[in-house]
Amino acid sequence: MLPQSGIERRRVLNLLMGGTVLFAMPACANAPDRSLRPPLKPAAPVEGLVARAGLGGDLSFAVVDMRSGNLLEGQGANAGLPPASVAKAITALYALEMLGGGYQFRTRLVSSGSVSDGVLRGDLVLAGGGDPTLETDHLASMVADLARAGVRQVTGRFLVWGGALPFTREIADDQSVQAGYNPSISGVNLNFNRVHFEWRRAGSDYAVTMDARSNRHRPAVSMATMQVAARGSPLYTYRRTATRDEWSVARSALGNTGSRWLPVRHPELYAGEVLRVLAQGQGVSLPAPEMTSAVPAGRDLVTHRSQPLQEMLRDMLRFSTNISAEAIGMTASAARGGRPASLAASGAQMSDWARGRYGMSSARLVDHSGLGAASRVSMVDLANMFRVAGSDGALRALLREHPFRDGNGRAIDNPGLEVRAKTGTLYFVSALGGYLRSPGGRDLAFAMCSADLARRARVAGGNVDRPEGTAAWAQQARRLQQDLLLRWAQAHS
Repeated sequence: MLPQSGIERRRVLNLLMGGTVLFAMPACANAPDRSLRPPLKPAAPVEGLVARAGLGGDLSFAVVDMRSGNLLEGQGANAGLPPASVAKAITALYALEMLGGGYQFRTRLVSSGSVSDGVLRGDLVLAGGGDPTLETDHLASMVADLARAGVRQVTGRFLVWGGALPFTREIADDQSVQAGYNPSISGVNLNFNRVHFEWRRAGSDYAVTMDARSNRHRPAVSMATMQVAARGSPLYTYRRTATRDEWSVARSALGNTGSRWLPVRHPELYAGEVLRVLAQGQGVSLPAPEMTSAVPAGRDLVTHRSQPLQEMLRDMLRFSTNISAEAIGMTASAARGGRPASLAASGAQMSDWARGRYGMSSARLVDHSGLGAASRVSMVDLANMFRVAGSDGALRALLREHPFRDGNGRAIDNPGLEVRAKTGTLYFVSALGGYLRSPGGRDLAFAMCSADLARRARVAGGNVDRPEGTAAWAQQARRLQQDLLLRWAQAHS
């Protein structure tokens, strides 16, 4: 027998059928133990926007009043969908709670012996602390400090330790082999674990370089190699040996000159080779780098500290750097419960934290960046997370202002309307979540996701940079997001 009250009746109907809500539900003072359930009847204006977008697949969204916690609008709000890079907002909150905004990653040069007359009699260890923002210029500064400490020669070994984080060969296994945003992760990460490939036509052939460039230095590396192959496809091939990243590229795809960043799969040896080349330039002689699994013991000769975590998170959210999210997330998991066994185990730890901290019962995250399409979370859980986290303003301050654009990509001025949000994009997945302040001054938290997972399954892992149809679909998804934001600003002002 159905309940007699109108609200209770609608709740039961929604449990049975799902739908779109266009009015306020009771407030939740705290994060709910179970997902909020939007009632049944869909709104015609929303249907019109969705029909015009013509995306296919699933659309899910939830809009919550920041002050009361009322769910104002929702469609498919309890469905679990890939959050894509909106997951980085969860990672930011996780890291701030586990590590604190002032946390700094440390990268050290450790000596196992004594230094006398310019000779280090023992091993020198490059010991990573998981810093995802370490650059070649930082290693150059460390080498300069080493030289100032009087070291000119090392009689022992030059070791590289990356054991602060579990080695992860790639973040997601369904990306193209050349995707620079899908590198390996280690306790030692350099230049976002990417190597710079540049080519220039030289007569009937090509001159190619592989280097670890940053603002001030461009050391060449030999652990990553490139061969120009006479073929039409695939665009790139990759082979990982015990000590090298071996690449080939299709000659037919190269013009006169160009460049791109490619992922690194031997991050420790990459960083070790770069530091050795830089050391030679400073008159410091080092043997070839070797990896070590032993935790470094000895005296710290040089220490590089990253920028504070608060600043790192702002950059991570602005530029959506996957390796930053993964390294930061795994470091937070280590602080919460000990070094995680794998990236997936760390994602599970963060999911457990999100369920307890924000009532996100739907959270099933396989990583911290959102690159893994197997992650799932409901939009009502995401919107409620933004609402609860927004009480102190810390997350909102980290998010950048979301622009509105016309059909030609020109910025649109919307007086009094402010949106701060995190975007998320995978092939045939487009998500957005954050905060909306209407022209009337009302504050809303929202999350939305369009996903055509059937189309995604047909193109994922295809080893091309931009599968057919994905760019047009993403453009339409962004237009729908903008239309919905403008609708909510008007309807709930």
